[in-house]
Amino acid sequence: MSSYFISHASGRLQPVPFLPFLSLLFVLAFSVPGQEATLSGTTPLTVEGDLSAQMVQGIDRFLMRKIDQSIEERAALWHRDFSSPEAYEKSVQPNRERFRKQIGATDPRLPVTALEYVSTTRTPALVAETELFAVYAVRWPVFESVFGEGLLLRPKPAQASGKASTPPRSIVAIPDANQTPEMLAGLAPGLPSAAQWARRLAENGCQVLIPTLIDRQDTWSGNSKLNRFTNQPHREWIYRQAFEMGRHIIGYEVQKVMAAIDWFDAERQQAPGARNSALRIGVMGYGEGGLIALYSAALDSRVEAALVSGYFGSRQRLWEEPIYRNVFGLLHEFGDAEIASLIAPRTLIVEHSDGPKIDGPPRARNGRSGAAAGKWATPEFDAVEKEVARANALVRPLTNQVEFIYGNEGMAVGPGFEQALTHLLNRLGTPIKSLAPTGNAPKDSRTNFDPSERQQRQVEQLVEHTQKLLRLSERVRDESFLRKVKTAPLSEYQAACQQYKSNLWEEVIGRFPSATQAANPRSRKIYDREKWAGYDVMLDVWPDVFAWGVLLLPKDMKPGERRPVVVCQHGLEGVPADTITDDPKTGAYGAYKAFAAHLAERGFVVFAPHNPYRGEEKFRVLQRKANSLGKSLFSVILAQHDRILDWLSEQPFVDPTRIGFYGLSYGGKTAMRVPALLDRYCLSICSADFNEWIKKCSTVDSPYSYLYTIEYDMYEFNLGHTFNYAEMAALIAPRPFMVERGHNDGVAPDEWVAYEYAKIRRLYAKLGIPERTDIEFFNGPHTINGKGTFKFLHQHLNWPEPNQ
Repeated sequence: MSSYFISHASGRLQPVPFLPFLSLLFVLAFSVPGQEATLSGTTPLTVEGDLSAQMVQGIDRFLMRKIDQSIEERAALWHRDFSSPEAYEKSVQPNRERFRKQIGATDPRLPVTALEYVSTTRTPALVAETELFAVYAVRWPVFESVFGEGLLLRPKPAQASGKASTPPRSIVAIPDANQTPEMLAGLAPGLPSAAQWARRLAENGCQVLIPTLIDRQDTWSGNSKLNRFTNQPHREWIYRQAFEMGRHIIGYEVQKVMAAIDWFDAERQQAPGARNSALRIGVMGYGEGGLIALYSAALDSRVEAALVSGYFGSRQRLWEEPIYRNVFGLLHEFGDAEIASLIAPRTLIVEHSDGPKIDGPPRARNGRSGAAAGKWATPEFDAVEKEVARANALVRPLTNQVEFIYGNEGMAVGPGFEQALTHLLNRLGTPIKSLAPTGNAPKDSRTNFDPSERQQRQVEQLVEHTQKLLRLSERVRDESFLRKVKTAPLSEYQAACQQYKSNLWEEVIGRFPSATQAANPRSRKIYDREKWAGYDVMLDVWPDVFAWGVLLLPKDMKPGERRPVVVCQHGLEGVPADTITDDPKTGAYGAYKAFAAHLAERGFVVFAPHNPYRGEEKFRVLQRKANSLGKSLFSVILAQHDRILDWLSEQPFVDPTRIGFYGLSYGGKTAMRVPALLDRYCLSICSADFNEWIKKCSTVDSPYSYLYTIEYDMYEFNLGHTFNYAEMAALIAPRPFMVERGHNDGVAPDEWVAYEYAKIRRLYAKLGIPERTDIEFFNGPHTINGKGTFKFLHQHLNWPEPNQ
């Protein structure tokens, strides 16, 4: 059978065999982009529904598996030597130092040789006195302008000689965050006498120092000069600022406890018969104080015995707890059992008591809510028992095991159950069979004493300390990177940057292994426009984790032609379609101005990937789960983009050396991090995001600060001392880099943007390539402008502009 077609050579109809003719039509149709229902080399994409939601759900399952696997995988990070107590202590020291860094307990402390009495002409330092002990209001230095503050309970000498003596047992008694030292000492209402365990320790001959913890109220979470406040608990308010600076509310309070121990130790050294080993140091804590007691004993080997009440248990659901307990990388190496193993062979006593119930942050203030969700309640007995058993299994060759105290049939007891306190005292000195009877309650001699004034001082001191770290952080970054790396020759600069890229990826963002699944590309045609066609493309990364985006192919491409690609990234709560259509009927964001579609019309191949920062609290919980493993949302995003680059580079219509990145808002945040680490992006454009990022996340002195908003997912541990946006752009160099900035963009003021960008301009000039970087300011809001950036893309991707 034959058919006919027009011969261009003769203009006459020529007969051709029918089957070869069909083959020719097939080749012509499927070699011209935009004609296929499914892209060549892919299978049909048949998944229906909201792919964005499915991506978040898949990542969630992936992270939960990683969290479940973390317990078994921790063993590889420990090399315990049980040959002697000294050998054991030495063998776990590297783990201890990593733990110290994780909780931000890294600032050098001031020496403490004496406590300072807190008194005025109206209020004496001697707060109360009973026949058994005296109570003093005290403080002690920790860092410059930061003090621990609370109450000192000193037992009276056993003999009536009148001479002061150092009690044989000194204990830091750490209350829950919402308890005051006065409550534990029996000076203020709020606790029954049986729960006033600091008082009971003093009545039994112990010197007791009770520090004030930062509480869960939100009274001072804000800045009155700006009239900006948030409902973040004080603990979260400090946590957010400190986290970005490589510090933590937990680390600060552990440092306060260790500074108290410094004083105990100084007293021990100065006691008659210096270095008297009979003088023993212990810690005890309840609720949040239990956490601080556990962590303090793990870091400070001078603590000979620790009692943790109402806290100890599995941390495998750390992401559900209040965010101020979020320790970056904790579950990668530590659960409570592993932290307990840092205390061994010293004594750890766990008391199963009803802990404080935390139902979430305070209610929104004036309609403004910025606090992260987080709840906590007493762990089930079985879970606590299992974690204690796991701790004992880790240190089984040692003679000292974790002691577990609880009531009949696993009932909660205490806090400060008599058996628990007796065990603590027995581990710190001459054994006793039982506690002495309760004495008369002390009476506070202060009139009109308000503990909130002390709380305010404690909050403001830590805010100022952290803000000072913020102010000094630029110098730290500059001296450790931009001033340190030679800029000539260019090859030497690029080689030197590799270690900084590794640090950003491994230590700050967190790196998962590369994709483990075959890409298994699937596609389906979803757009058919005059100049381009669009396809959903899905690629596998890890089990349950996929990359997804929309590929736009110009219809004027010739068979075999390879064109440059622009990867167009959406922002917060967006989807790929938002970058493609500007039709308000579809719900698309007008801020994108259909820039992906316009670039396709200009002849670029365009890929609009989906990043999983969508779903409000759902995606932010992913950040919490990833953080517990020492990872972040960008740990996943980087792997997804790496897989996208794999696939794009293999396509016959793509020039793999000319793949550029252009992102708006959270997509601009992506533009700073992903191209900095994935060299296959040959350039990057950051739109509507670039600014003085560390200040944006940490300052209390600007209304632009994320401290006043819900975006707790923006925070990256110790970013402030490692990489601001100038340093990230330095990792993109010598590849082209551009900033697009609207004067009316509420992300940050122009001054922040210009200041940070000036460092990049200077760097590119020093590298001898000033033409490879640019910034465009325009009169507009948080939006794509698409003028200077489009020219930048045409220039550096070597693609002619229209009508040229």
